[in-house]
Amino acid sequence: MAPDPIPAAPVPASAVNRGGAGRFLRWDVLVTALLIAVFLGGASTSTGFASVDNLSFALGDLGEIALIALAMTLLVVAAEVDLSVASVLGLSSALVGALWDAGMAIETIIPLVVVVGMVCGLVNGLLVTRLGLPSLAVTIGTLALYRGLAYVVLGDRAVAQFPPGYVSLAVDNVPGTPIPYPVALFALLAVVTGVVLHATGAGRALFAIGAQEEAAFFAGIRVKRVKLVLFVLSGTVAAFAGVIYTLRYGSARADNGLGIELAVIAAVLLGGVDFDGGKGTLGGVIAGVLLIGLLRNLLMLNDVATEIQSIVTGLLLIVSVLTPRLAALVRRRRRAPAV
Repeated sequence: MAPDPIPAAPVPASAVNRGGAGRFLRWDVLVTALLIAVFLGGASTSTGFASVDNLSFALGDLGEIALIALAMTLLVVAAEVDLSVASVLGLSSALVGALWDAGMAIETIIPLVVVVGMVCGLVNGLLVTRLGLPSLAVTIGTLALYRGLAYVVLGDRAVAQFPPGYVSLAVDNVPGTPIPYPVALFALLAVVTGVVLHATGAGRALFAIGAQEEAAFFAGIRVKRVKLVLFVLSGTVAAFAGVIYTLRYGSARADNGLGIELAVIAAVLLGGVDFDGGKGTLGGVIAGVLLIGLLRNLLMLNDVATEIQSIVTGLLLIVSVLTPRLAALVRRRRRAPAV
């Protein structure tokens, strides 16, 4: 009797990262060291930078970026990307303003807006997984589409005067701590995301999909379904971040969150997640988020123009993409046999 065939098994994350784990560990350490250097440099050169109040403000200012970065990390690990997140945030803000202005209760508005975010993510996911379109092109298109819908919903108006209790949840700190409520939520979700990504079969499946999608499919992973879920999650988180953004600034506008996707992508890639998928750690992403947040805060305290802040973020994005590839090129040349 012939022996039973050995079933295919999902590729473990350790195997996916084999040969690269050390590299990304060193990258994580480098980003963390840079984070510490920025903090120490800011504390020594800028009055008030290291104060509890300023650090609390800096944390609150990156709350939405941090939340969206969690979902974006999962997508990029799976070799996909969602550039429409800032537009979903803006559409969410516009809906909050329009529905509040129409007299709807905030308790009804928030779940409705989150559902709209889920639908936006679903549209992205269906276009990518069912029609086979590249996520970069799809989400550039929906970036414009969703932002346009935000202007259709609210126009150029700004709506304010939201319930103080809900505004407090977006602005105030957890009692007895300097940590804003949105950042506390991020910390909780980061723990859950980290466990899922690095300690479960679902996380190993994401690394396998990002490393080699075809092999993951033949290993029994439902690649299209997993990616669809990730896009829905991304839209949902972006919509919820839009609610927080609106309440934190006390103003619903169609242009809220404009350009925030750049900071999110920069944080994820700066944290060591490979844009081609299959490699990275959530710890590195958290360090990247904090680094960008502290840099933005330091530049703001020194009255650096917003345009310069955008340039710095763009340069960090370029460095985070270019450096690992240059390092890989150097290693390949060293290993190449001499002619």
